[in-house]
Amino acid sequence: MSTQLFTEHLGQRIAVAGLIIYVAFAPHSVAAATIGVAIAGIGWVLRTLATRRLGLSRSPFDLVIVLSLLWTTASSLFSQEPDISIAKLQSLWCLFLFYLTRAVITRASALVMVAVLILSGCVGTLYSAFDLVRGRGVVIESIAPGSPFHQIQLAIGDTVWRVEGQRVYSPADVDEALRRLTVQTPHVVSIISQGEHVERPGLVVTATQQQSSSPSGITGAGRNHRFRASGWTRHYETFSEILQIIAQLALGLALAHLRNHGPNKYFRITIVAVAVLTAGLVFTAMRTVIVAFAIGACVIAWRSLRGAYRVVFTFALFFILAFGAVVVSQTRARDALSLNDPSSELRLQVARVGLSRILLHPVLGHGMDAMKRHWNEWGFPGKEMLHLHSTPLQLAFDRGLPMLVLWLWMMVLFLRRIATDEKRARELSDTSVYGVLLGGLGGLTGFLASSLVNYNYGDSEVVMLFWWVMGVCVFYGGLIRSET
Repeated sequence: MSTQLFTEHLGQRIAVAGLIIYVAFAPHSVAAATIGVAIAGIGWVLRTLATRRLGLSRSPFDLVIVLSLLWTTASSLFSQEPDISIAKLQSLWCLFLFYLTRAVITRASALVMVAVLILSGCVGTLYSAFDLVRGRGVVIESIAPGSPFHQIQLAIGDTVWRVEGQRVYSPADVDEALRRLTVQTPHVVSIISQGEHVERPGLVVTATQQQSSSPSGITGAGRNHRFRASGWTRHYETFSEILQIIAQLALGLALAHLRNHGPNKYFRITIVAVAVLTAGLVFTAMRTVIVAFAIGACVIAWRSLRGAYRVVFTFALFFILAFGAVVVSQTRARDALSLNDPSSELRLQVARVGLSRILLHPVLGHGMDAMKRHWNEWGFPGKEMLHLHSTPLQLAFDRGLPMLVLWLWMMVLFLRRIATDEKRARELSDTSVYGVLLGGLGGLTGFLASSLVNYNYGDSEVVMLFWWVMGVCVFYGGLIRSET
C-alpha cells in the first residue's frame, strides 16, 4: 500500500472515529463532544492532504449559509458592544460540523452513528431515572437567623443541591461544604426553587461561621425527588432539546420499518428506544419541547402510517401529552400548565421589551450578547440576564431583520429538501435511509416548533446536533438522488 493510500485510509478512519465519539457524548458533555469533532477534523485534514479533495459537493444551502455568516460578522463589527459580539463569533464554528459530516460519513457509518446516538440518549435517560429515584440535595425545613443562606434569598421549601459545584444530600453535607469554602469570598449555590433550577451567586462565609457546629444554620426535610431531569448535565433545557431530536430519529427508523416490513425486530427495538427517550423528555418538564416533539412526531406519523396505525399513534401522542401535563404540574411551579407561573410571566415581559426594541436597530441589530451589558438600561426586567426565549426574536434583535429572513430561508430549504428526499427514499423502499430522513424531518420540525418560544439556535450543544443531523440528511439525500 502506498503512503498516499495509507494516509487516506488512516484519515478516513480517524474522522469516522471522531464523529462516533461526538455522537456518543452529544447528549452528555459538550467538552467530550467537541473533542470528538476535533479528532474528526484532524482525520478530514489528513485525508484531504492525501487525496487533494475535500470530498464535498455544492449544495443549495451554501449561498444562504455564506450570507448568514457575512451578515453575522457585519452585525458584530457594528454592534452596540463590539468587544462582546466579536468574541461571540467563535460560536459559529458549530456550522463546521455540517460540512465535516457530509465529507466524512458513508452509508453504513452514518447508520452506525445514528444508532450510537440513540443508544447514548437512552443511557442518559436511564441515568435521569436513577437520579430522580436517588433524589437531589436537601429540602430546606428551617433557616437559622444567622445563616449565610439569607444572603442568597433561600426560602423554606427550596432545595440546596450544590455548593460551589459540589453536590450535597443532607444538612451535614452542606455544613461540610461550607467549611471547605474560602472565607470572605462570594460563592455560587445551586438551588431548586418553585420547580426552577437557579444559580445563586453571592454566598459569603466567615471564619466564625465555619467554626460553628452548623455553619449553614439549616435543617432539612430529606432529598428532593421532584426536579427536572437533565441527564449528566445541569441543563434540562439543553437535555430536552437534544432528546427531542434523538427521539424523532428513533421514531423515524421505527415507523420506516413498520411501514416496509411490519413489526419486525428492528421496529420493536427502536420503538422501545422511542419510549425511553420520550419518557426522558417528559421528565425534563419542558412544556414547549414536549409539545414540539408531539408536532414533529405527527409529521412523521402522517407521512408514514396508514389506517389503524394512525389511530393508535394518535392515542399514544395524547397519552404522552397527558403524562407530560402531570409531570409539569408535579415538578414545576403552581399554574405552570396555565402559563401563569413566574417563569412564563418573565418570558412574556422579556419578549415584549425585546420586540419593542427591534425597530431601533432593524438592519444589523444590537449585536450578539450586547444586551448583557445593558439589561436594565434597555428596559429588561429583573437582575437575571436571560435571552428573548425565541429564536426568531433573538436573531432579529441581535443581528437584524435581514438575518431573520436568511434564517427562515435556510430552514425552508432544509424542510423542502429533506421532505423531497424522504419521499424518494420511501418509494425506493430503502428502509434505513428512509427512516433517518423521516426522523430528520420530524426532528427539524420539532426543533423549529420549539424555536418559536425557546432560543435553541443559541445553545451550542443543540446547534451542534442540529448541524450534524442536517449533514446526515443532506448526505443521504444525495445518495437517493443519485439512485433515481
